[in-house]
Amino acid sequence: MKKIIFLLAITLIFTACKDATKDNGKLNIVTTTTMLTDLVQNIGSDMVNTQGLMGSGVDPHLYKASEGDVSKLVNADIIFYSGLHLEGKLVEVLEKMESSNKTTIALADALDKNTLIGSEYFASNYDPHVWFDINYFEQFAKKVAAVLSEKDPKNAEKYEANKNAYILKLEALQNNIKQTIATLPVEKRILVTAHDAFNYFGKAYGFEVVGLQGISTATEAGVQDVQKLATFIIEKQIKAIFIESSVPKRTIEALQASVNSKGHDVKIGGTLYSDALGNAGTLEGTYIGMFEYNVNTIVNALK
Repeated sequence: MKKIIFLLAITLIFTACKDATKDNGKLNIVTTTTMLTDLVQNIGSDMVNTQGLMGSGVDPHLYKASEGDVSKLVNADIIFYSGLHLEGKLVEVLEKMESSNKTTIALADALDKNTLIGSEYFASNYDPHVWFDINYFEQFAKKVAAVLSEKDPKNAEKYEANKNAYILKLEALQNNIKQTIATLPVEKRILVTAHDAFNYFGKAYGFEVVGLQGISTATEAGVQDVQKLATFIIEKQIKAIFIESSVPKRTIEALQASVNSKGHDVKIGGTLYSDALGNAGTLEGTYIGMFEYNVNTIVNALK
């Protein structure tokens, strides 16, 4: 990390006297997570150049900037990141960008902290997985549109129109998933996953959420954690537990083996997308598609 910070500092010194590189006069936007990349692409469309640092299956809790990321960050006009210490290993780098007068936006700063879920696992003291409440993601969309409009006023009306159209899609998503969840009996709405990425989802849609590794994947699940959760699964007669695409599946497989060894049949209900979207070009590679896929997978497995 020290090497990356040094490279960043040197590069910023040499580029301090000139504007960030633009292609065809478009704003250069850098995003951290795949959710934010998809969001900016929906609002900015072909009016901006968008580059994401992280790809499908990448864990933002553990992601470290590479040397190749340095030029992307230095040449960015705007950097959007989630915040709330989600990108824990990138904090130093992002702070360096802010101190160099780069437009660096933590989108979670737009949220009312009084409504967030507290967490002792993060320096922010909040659970950072806020995109699993669609209402919060709508606020992200509004903030992105406002920042793009401020930096590129000639396209402000288009950004505003794109934002309004996208929010209508998010509202339709909200209605669709509520209808799907309504088909699952309340007593079966217990979601067991690799780590606690789904607390905002649980709060919004009435699920009890239990993660084996806690909120941050930087923490390791021990034998006692597995045994304790296995007992909980048996007591609640839970039919299925879930792997996450950005977390190694071995912990959930160990949990399944522990439960099955005690005489209760629990299945792995599928793989959920938590801290990253699916592959680009697929339905799950979009925020809306990811959300629909997750809800369908959860409800079908727990019925």
